Amino acid sequence: MKLFTKKRVVLFLLFIFPLICFLLLSTGQNNFTKLPIVTERVLDVSTIDETNTVKLYDKVSIICFLGNDIDKNKSRLFNLNQKIYKEFIDNKKFQIIGIYPLGKEVEANNVKKQLGAFTDMKKWNFIAASDENILKFYNSFETNEELINLGSSKAFLVDKGVNLRGRLDEKEVLFGYDMNSVAELKDKLKDDVNVLYYEYYAAFKERNKNKAERKI
Repeated sequence: MKLFTKKRVVLFLLFIFPLICFLLLSTGQNNFTKLPIVTERVLDVSTIDETNTVKLYDKVSIICFLGNDIDKNKSRLFNLNQKIYKEFIDNKKFQIIGIYPLGKEVEANNVKKQLGAFTDMKKWNFIAASDENILKFYNSFETNEELINLGSSKAFLVDKGVNLRGRLDEKEVLFGYDMNSVAELKDKLKDDVNVLYYEYYAAFKERNKNKAERKI
């Protein structure tokens, strides 16, 4: 009798309990982990874009700071292009923005041409800004690292509400994603962009559901 009971318990734990959990999660509302906001309301890049053509509001944006030595740091952009840009180029409202200092237009154009040989550049944006404006924009992120020579090895994820997204745990806050690490781009940034898009999808479904209920 005891052996039969143990078999039933094992069967429940292995098959029935996971199924119940799945059903609860799949039928519940907002039962997924939202991507944390690590800094609220950063500056919109439109405040430093002299052409006034690029903005963060209502976009899912990856921001990178190219610094004064753009050519030296271009390998990071190729990693970002390969592991992130090509994955999300067809997603609505997606863009990548590279910010570089005024006077570095030749170097920036060379990098754009090199990237353009491998990909469609329609959702890449490059913005030149003064040193002061670059620092002002970056400081609004309130990260735990300073720019080095106006550049950073990190890529930063900004949502449609112009909030900086990242990860929170007991040890540290992840403000940005290391572009030198293909693994971090693939395993963290890619996953987090997907989570952010699902967050918007779930919110869209919830709004439509509420509208339908009000009509009844």
